Amino acid sequence: MAYCADTNVLLRWVQPETDASRVARAAVKALHLRGETVYVTPQNLIEFWTVATRPAEVNGLGLSPIQAEVEMAKMERLFPLLPDTAAIYQEWRKIVVDNGTIGPRSHDARLAAALRIHGVTHILTFNVSDFRSFGNPAAVHPSEIAGTQS
Repeated sequence: MAYCADTNVLLRWVQPETDASRVARAAVKALHLRGETVYVTPQNLIEFWTVATRPAEVNGLGLSPIQAEVEMAKMERLFPLLPDTAAIYQEWRKIVVDNGTIGPRSHDARLAAALRIHGVTHILTFNVSDFRSFGNPAAVHPSEIAGTQS
């Protein structure tokens, strides 16, 4: 099985003082020990940058661009990057039309489309319900892998 780390996993990754970060890190470590690959997409990294550099008072992490770049470079070394392709758009369009997807959920649909195109079967996410209606990929909470609660 192949996994993709959702953006919420990446955001918690850079907050090592939190319980959620410990769960995310334990899950990725457990997957690596099982021989699984955990990928990211360009979308994940763009979303990470957006939230990481947004001020903390408006629900961001408040990182400077330099700090965000350092964190992204670490992620790029740890998580192989799946490329964007034209096929992702076509799959995304099918998903949003078939599911009647509206608003911000279209971002989740795009991520689901990218994973389908690349044959990635699972998404590691703290927001399992965001992906249920898409069916594939299967959404897995990090605590299910790490054997802990967040």
